[in-house]
Parts: sequence; C-alpha cells; structure tokens
Amino acid sequence: MSEERAAKLAVRNVSKTFQIAGPQNTVRSLAVLRHVDFEVYPKEIVSIIGESGSGKTTLLRIIQGLLAPDSGEVRVGGKVIRGPGYDRGIVFQQANLLPWRDALGNIAFGLELKGVPAAERTVQARAFLSLVGLGDSAHQYPHQLSGGMQQRIGVARALAIDPEILLMDEPFSALDAQTRELLQVELLRIHEQTQKTILFVTHDLDEAVYLSDRVVVMGARPGRVKETVPIDFPRPRPALTEMRGDPAFLALRDHIWQSIRPREPEPQR
Repeated sequence: MSEERAAKLAVRNVSKTFQIAGPQNTVRSLAVLRHVDFEVYPKEIVSIIGESGSGKTTLLRIIQGLLAPDSGEVRVGGKVIRGPGYDRGIVFQQANLLPWRDALGNIAFGLELKGVPAAERTVQARAFLSLVGLGDSAHQYPHQLSGGMQQRIGVARALAIDPEILLMDEPFSALDAQTRELLQVELLRIHEQTQKTILFVTHDLDEAVYLSDRVVVMGARPGRVKETVPIDFPRPRPALTEMRGDPAFLALRDHIWQSIRPREPEPQR
C-alpha cells in the first residue's frame, strides 16, 4: 500500500497566492503558501505550528474546502476534495454556536443537514453531549454556558457528523489558562474514546507537544513545511503540568521554538 493511500489526510504540493487591492487601482500578489506537503495517518493527532503569517489558517480553510489551492491537491480518505464535506468536521477558535438553539440543538445541527431523522439525531446528539461531559446541559442556550462549555459543544457538533478527520483551528486560544489545560486533557480523553484523526492548528508550543503524535512546523510567509517533529511520548499522557517537568518535553519544546522563531537578518559584508 502506498504512503498516500495509507494516509487519512494527504496535502500535496499546495500553494496559494492572493491578489490584494492597493492604492490607485493597483494590485499586488501575496504568496501565502508555497509547495506545502505533509500527511496525517489514521488515529493521529498532528499539530501545525508556525509564526504569524505562515498561512496556518489559510491551509486549514483549503483542507476544509472553503478555499481552492492555486496548485496541488488535498486528499481525505484517498479522495481529492473539491469543497466542504461531511468527511471533515471543524472546530473554530470561537465556538460559533447558534444562539437560538440549545446545546442539544446545536450538536444536532449537522445531523439535520445530513438528513438524519429527528428521533435518531436526538439520540446521537445526546450521546455526543455525554461524550464531552455535558449530559446535564442539553437544554441550556449558548449565553448560559461558559466559554469552555461552548467549545465542548463545538467539539461535539463536529464529531456528531462522524467525520474522517477533525480539523481544529486554535480552538482553546481564547480561553483562560486553567480552562485551556482542562480542555486539552478532555480532548485527549475524547481522542482515546473515539480514535478520531485530528489536525490541530495552534501557536502554543506546550499545547502542540502535549497533544500531538507529530508537529508540522511551518515557515514564515510564504508558508511551507520546515520540518516535521515526531512526539514519542506514550499515551495516555499525564497532566501537562507534570510533563513540563520532563527534560524530554522541554527539549522538544525548545527544538520547535528554535525552528519557528524569527531570525535576525545576517549583516551584509
């Protein structure tokens, strides 16, 4: 079996340039991604990390099918994607819940779009509500939920459509530090239970090392893959506070930081 067919997600030679309007009817080209190439294998958590401007969110939008690449292709389950699809679930930085639907209704929304009958989607939505630890919050509305609870609902909504891969775009970055670490632990628990393949975009070094099987390091604009760093800690993993004291964890964190940190230009001779 070839590597591409074995991969749950294969990003192959993806490039993207935007045309930006300037003064006096001028237009300039902004290259955001150039020849991006990597894969994610079944049941893996792979994080993408890179400095600001490396095109992480643009890449995720291309994988989700919201943008088309200028060149290259993205395959999910061996099939080239042509637009959004139920084989990909996504969790955004903000939960973006429908304010007029309660927690159960928000989770059921994707199932409704898929045409799942009402009784069946209610059963499924309740199961995913329990999976994220909010079984008692079925009839609470978004304004009644904390930020962390809203993000759990977002994760449950994305999982409910049974995607082949779960895409997560800095989903915990807007949360306070304590809630963030609690949800990192929750995500690992959910991953252990569901065995879903996850692609996780983050700017947090600790988060990337803690959650991932591999970390894809992106270079600055135009974004490209500088290296892929394997994370060999066994699962299940202890709490992040405990792992921060492990010299191997600190060494990996430092290695990734050295790879992404901005470099001073070399003096001209």
